[in-house]
Amino acid sequence: MAFTAADVKNLREMTGVGMMDCKKALAASEGDMDKAVEYLREKGLAASAKKAGRIAAEGMAYACVIDGVGVVVEVNAETDFVGKNEKFVDFVKGVANTVAKEAPVDLDALMGCKFDGGSQTVTEQQQEMVLVIGENIKVRRFARYADGVSVPYIHAGGKIGVLVNLAVEGDASSQVLEMGKDLAMQIAALNPRFWDKAEVTEDVLAEEKKIMLAQMDNDPKMANKPAQVKEKIVAGKIDKFYAENCLLQQDFVKDNSMTVEQYMASVAKAAGVKVTLRSATRFEKGEGIEKKQEDFAAEIASMIK
Repeated sequence: MAFTAADVKNLREMTGVGMMDCKKALAASEGDMDKAVEYLREKGLAASAKKAGRIAAEGMAYACVIDGVGVVVEVNAETDFVGKNEKFVDFVKGVANTVAKEAPVDLDALMGCKFDGGSQTVTEQQQEMVLVIGENIKVRRFARYADGVSVPYIHAGGKIGVLVNLAVEGDASSQVLEMGKDLAMQIAALNPRFWDKAEVTEDVLAEEKKIMLAQMDNDPKMANKPAQVKEKIVAGKIDKFYAENCLLQQDFVKDNSMTVEQYMASVAKAAGVKVTLRSATRFEKGEGIEKKQEDFAAEIASMIK
């Protein structure tokens, strides 16, 4: 019995299994949908599809440099316990290796790459991990820096992964790499909205000024001040906004007598090089994922009805 692309799509929607595996199942079952589902269950893929619907907000953020290429990835699991599992950690590192070597343009491209130089794709390896570990596993995001000097930092065993990317004119000495790590640690701790005040758009500044002026209008001590006085106060507060939200303008956490920008300049001078921050990426595991809140009382009540 022949089958169509629509059949493949329907089987995927029924089972949650990847397109290629659905196509193989229909081919092996001569287009019979029930037999194709049975085929996928026998292969263990349909079982993993059930787990794919469960929320994965734990896992690991991981950063590294491989052959000069900087990579940071986030791979999620359902529980913190699995995030520390050796097989899971090896999978995360394999994903990072794949990103470094294959240079995928996006997540879909990454999932179709051969996993760490092997015969399986990243998708297939992910499905296998679901079966082996027994939890939903999901590669969520990645960033890759092929140029410049990248410095990785992993906080709290994978809670946060940061990759700092520097442009270095001269030798990237141990001093420069240590500086990169200091920047990464500051990014992990303070999570600045911007790297430099030059990145702050006029829209953001206008919104901040609007809020500051409204706060003064609502303050009995400030409400009757002349408009030009309020504008001057706002200008001073904008500098404070930069100091709180922009990495280079922040106080350096290890020595708050200087800003991060001044710290970078001092290290560059001592090392005899020119260093600028090209970019950085910070991944915090589970960031933005809505975690399921278990109501055990309601669950028990429903069981005894």
